[in-house]
Amino acid sequence: MTAKALRTTRGRAGSRILGLGVYRPVRVVDNEEVSVRIDSSDAWIRRRSGIVTRRFAGDEESVITMAAEACIKALAHAGVDPAAVGIVLLASMSHLEQAPAAAPRVAHLIGSGAAAATDIGAACAGFGYSLALADSLVRSGSVGYVLVVGSEKMSDIIDPEDRGTAFLFGDGAGAVVVGPAEKPGIGRVVWGSDGERHRLIAHDQSWLATRDGSAPWPVLRMAGPDVFRWAIRRVPEVSRQALDAAGIDVTDLAAFIPHQANARIVDSAAEALGLAPHTAVAREIVEYGNTSAASIPLAMDSLLAQGAAPSGGHALLVGFGAGMVHAAQVVTLP
Repeated sequence: MTAKALRTTRGRAGSRILGLGVYRPVRVVDNEEVSVRIDSSDAWIRRRSGIVTRRFAGDEESVITMAAEACIKALAHAGVDPAAVGIVLLASMSHLEQAPAAAPRVAHLIGSGAAAATDIGAACAGFGYSLALADSLVRSGSVGYVLVVGSEKMSDIIDPEDRGTAFLFGDGAGAVVVGPAEKPGIGRVVWGSDGERHRLIAHDQSWLATRDGSAPWPVLRMAGPDVFRWAIRRVPEVSRQALDAAGIDVTDLAAFIPHQANARIVDSAAEALGLAPHTAVAREIVEYGNTSAASIPLAMDSLLAQGAAPSGGHALLVGFGAGMVHAAQVVTLP
């Protein structure tokens, strides 16, 4: 007996980013405030990272509330009804509740309560991972619209007295709406991981160690020099692969938007790629620090708001971070 063929969805020609929204906490934290607890200075922090200020969320602001605010703005920008969202993908490494996931609660808050929803744990590459999944879901016909949001409250998971990480991180959220398009607006993703190097960026202990109350709160630690060397080699490599995958020459780029980990990494990657003079380079890191999974959409918003990159132009996005994971793709700017 011949097995009956399964019914599947009808695919679409392409997908693209239709709308963008961000949320930045109000509280500005300068280097002077941070340096007091790490025996450092404003000059040292600027020299090491390029960071001048960052934003820290307050007690009333969470990964969930910040994500919801960014999603609402992205939906308004795209002109998409929240009820039309098929799935919410939330990338975060700082949401402190393993169950339930943050995404279903975000979907509820924004009026997309019937949508599928899940969290993506790919650290600073989480936005790129989620964007790739959104592109596939839309092109396959599985959903009409996807909300991709990166939201981080990194101030919850860093040690304010750790000289290696305390000055780097900030809080915030950025979201995009991905929907169908007549021609592709999201290039093929180039992604991967290197789990052998997982200790380069990691919590210093398991949450289980705190169960009996004898161990301190687990915090994020980073082998800064090793991460720097890995990033300045890997980021240009995967960037070139993403350009090739999209059929785009480096001179066609309107913008280069890498994860905002460190200004020296951003500048090194931009130089290695040989970007054209007209290509805008995101340097959100200076004012907002490293916001992990939120950094790429936040940086995209800054470039567009400043008029540094045009709507409809091509942008190269590159995320990289703990695990050591990476994701790169070329997109058409909303």
